[in-house]
Amino acid sequence: MIEIVHENSIPVSFGDCDPAGIVYYPNHFRWFDATFHALLYRYGGGHAAICDGLGSIGLGLIDVGATFRSPAANGDRLDLVVRIVEWNARTFRLAYRGVIGERLVVEGFELRGVFIREGEGLRAGAVAPLRAVIEAGAGRARS
Repeated sequence: MIEIVHENSIPVSFGDCDPAGIVYYPNHFRWFDATFHALLYRYGGGHAAICDGLGSIGLGLIDVGATFRSPAANGDRLDLVVRIVEWNARTFRLAYRGVIGERLVVEGFELRGVFIREGEGLRAGAVAPLRAVIEAGAGRARS
């Protein structure tokens, strides 16, 4: 299996913080999403291009969670790493790990699916075509 990983460095600013001066927790989820989209650009193209190729309307979020280990504050640089850790028939799982220097700040996950239209609704489609696109992009990135 090809390891799919992407690193993102995030400068924490005053506007990311709550009145206590630490990062307001929803910002971590925003950074998870931004890092996922950066992974798509690196390995397969942007979200819209990948979805067009798959006949999908989106690589949507099904479940998300995080454990906050220590605070991040204005002036910090959060180094966030995402890995695709599991591929299933209709879902794929991403694991996130954020550090400031050697200090662990946040660990999290996202469970996503490839959503397609079915009649008036949506359903999770097969993930295998997405995996093929991303792994082919990983092969090109290593060449």
